Order: sequence, then structure tokens, then C-alpha cells
Amino acid sequence: MPRESETRQPPSVVLDDVYVTYKVFEDVRPTMRRFVANRFKPREYAPVHAIKGVSLTVERGETVGIIGRNGSGKSTLLRAIAGLLPPTAGAVLASSQPVLLAVGAALRPDLSGRRNVYLGSSAIGLSHDDIDRRFDEIVEFAGVGHAIDRPLKTYSSGMNARLQFAVASAIEPEILLIDEALAVGDAEFRRKSAARVREMHAAAGTVFIVSHGAGLRDLCTRVVWLDDGVVVADGVPEDVLSAYEEATGGALEGDPGGG
Repeated sequence: MPRESETRQPPSVVLDDVYVTYKVFEDVRPTMRRFVANRFKPREYAPVHAIKGVSLTVERGETVGIIGRNGSGKSTLLRAIAGLLPPTAGAVLASSQPVLLAVGAALRPDLSGRRNVYLGSSAIGLSHDDIDRRFDEIVEFAGVGHAIDRPLKTYSSGMNARLQFAVASAIEPEILLIDEALAVGDAEFRRKSAARVREMHAAAGTVFIVSHGAGLRDLCTRVVWLDDGVVVADGVPEDVLSAYEEATGGALEGDPGGG
């Protein structure tokens, strides 16, 4: 359970018994013969219970790491917090609109990096004048150099992810959701992105980080361990991460914080 604090902050995100269930249809191309044989019934689907009764209260100023095996529901939970996946049951409450940074999220691949900076920054609430003022800082942070004027589809996955992180973290939102972004790029960029997360925490924002990195020990004030859509542990980073390593029989990946 979350630790007690003498100076509690108001809740930033509250998840109340949240369930998220997908409908996954069978991967079989329908044919007229099959359709008639099934008496014109629509294709059947199997429900996938991705999140099962998750309840969390996260205070303003917390940096929460979310860990778990692949398929445990980590990214689904972030998307539910962001409002991109409505819960099947339960409720998600947030004090302001969360901003989701997902490495796999596509911008506009046919447009230049420059145009994508303006589009992405506008989408998260920056005015055109704000973007003008912050443009050089965003490009420098992303480390894409002269490639900023090339189409995004010519970028490597790492360059794409760095640009997304630079854009999404430019506004220091009250609630930032980061999905594996700290795992991209070289050691220098991982240090820079970790430092940016610390700046947001210092500014009393709320940050959620889905990562397999051991650096969560230094970055986070709290870690939540998900398995098969259920919270296994929620508490002090060192305790939860050590229990996870012991249970899974392996160490977490390298530290993105660089000390």
C-alpha cells in the first residue's frame, strides 16, 4: 500500500476498482460458406481481461513506476489513465488532463520533424508563440540536428522516440504518463530524459513511468507491480523492485538515470 506521509498532497489520480476488457475477434477471414454454416451469426470474440480491479490513489508530486512482465497490463493501465481506453467497470479520476508519451505512438510520418513539433506541441496545449520560443530547446533536447527538416518517416525509431519525448515533456504537465521512453537512445539521452523527469517531480507534477529499468529505484517515489492485470505490490521502490527481481529470476535492465 502507498506509504503514509506527514504532509499529504491532494490526489492527482484516483483509480477506483478499474477493469478494462478487450474484445478480440478470431483471426479468420470470413467466407460466405462459413457465414451460412454459422447461420449468419457474427464472428465470435474472446474477452481479454487486461486490467482486473485496480485501485490506486496517487498524490500530486509522486513519481510512480509501473513494472511487470510483457502483457501484464502496464500500457493498458496508462491508456486508461489518459482517457484513451474507457474502463469496462470502475472509474478513473484525474485532477487535469494527463499527457501520454508512448514510444509507439505515431506522429505524421510524411511531415517533417519541424512540422511534427508544431503539431504535437499544439496537441498538448502550447500556443504557436510558445512553440516558437521553445522550438530550439525541443530540437536540441531531442538531438536530431539537421534531420528536423526531414520527413519523420526517415527517422530511426530512436530518433522518433526522442523527438516525441522532447515534445511531450516541453510543457511539464501536471500529469505525465511515460511508456518505455527512458529505454530509448544512448546513455546520454537516457540521462537527459531521467533528469527531465526529476525536474517535473520537483515542480510537484505527477509522473507515471512504465519501464523495465533498474533506474526506477532512483527516479520513483513509489513502484506498482502488475501481473496479469492485477496489482501484486505497491510501495517503496527498493522493496517492490527487489521482490519483482526475485520472483522473475532476473535483474532489471540498466539504469537510465546514469547515477
